[in-house]
Amino acid sequence: MPELPEVETIRAFIDDHIRGQMITQVETDLPRLIRNTTADRFATALTGQTIEGVSRKGKYLFIHCSGPWSFLAHMRMTGSLLYEDHPGKYAGRAVHITFTLSQGWLLYRDIRTLGCLWLVPSQGPTGIKGYDSLGPDAISTEFTEAYLYGLLKQTSRPVKTVLMDQSKIAGLGNIYVDEALFRAGIRPMRHSDKVTKKEAVRLHEAIVAVLREGLEHGGTTIRNFISGNGKEGQNQDNLRVYGREGTPCTVCGTTIEYTKLNGRGTHYCPKCQT
Repeated sequence: MPELPEVETIRAFIDDHIRGQMITQVETDLPRLIRNTTADRFATALTGQTIEGVSRKGKYLFIHCSGPWSFLAHMRMTGSLLYEDHPGKYAGRAVHITFTLSQGWLLYRDIRTLGCLWLVPSQGPTGIKGYDSLGPDAISTEFTEAYLYGLLKQTSRPVKTVLMDQSKIAGLGNIYVDEALFRAGIRPMRHSDKVTKKEAVRLHEAIVAVLREGLEHGGTTIRNFISGNGKEGQNQDNLRVYGREGTPCTVCGTTIEYTKLNGRGTHYCPKCQT
């Protein structure tokens, strides 16, 4: 958390509000959030630059600037980028980095302070392994039924583990993987190479559907997620298995189960998913 729908919701809002604005000052009260340089160098490189736009791949946001340097952000568990049009609007909201703009402020908020920001070249590879090695974005045209089926046939790893591998498919996390697997009727711990072509098609459709649904509802807020406008998502009301362990399945009435898979909490219906 945040996953693709949450990060895309943030991107769309802040891109609309900060594109074309100049960064006039950068203040950081927690330098360790900037992972590949010092807070002073980060600020110096970005001050005076105009923001040309905000793009997303997977769970990363790339803030493109006019000069040789731009910056990359990953929210991890509780991070968010907020746009503030008057000072103090988000006071007390765990804001650790403030970008003063020609009009307003861009704020990096992070309750658990697990997020990361990097100073990166505006053109070419970023030098950040996690970003440069990302697989196709889960809502891109590159992520096809054929690609997914071929990917699953390459390994006997649990299907959930494959879907969570960002170097294979970018943007998926616990919430939307559990939901997609439920809709496709596939148990998370199934060996990937045992998934049939018909099931892979169904899974692809389910992945796209749950992500689109998340986007339509402004993301999912389980605990801490807020978008760039400070609002919580509403997609949590549509979840069928994630976080519902011990409650009846909405399809068959069987109790939703919870288990650990490679250290990750996993929710599924033992009857609907095989």
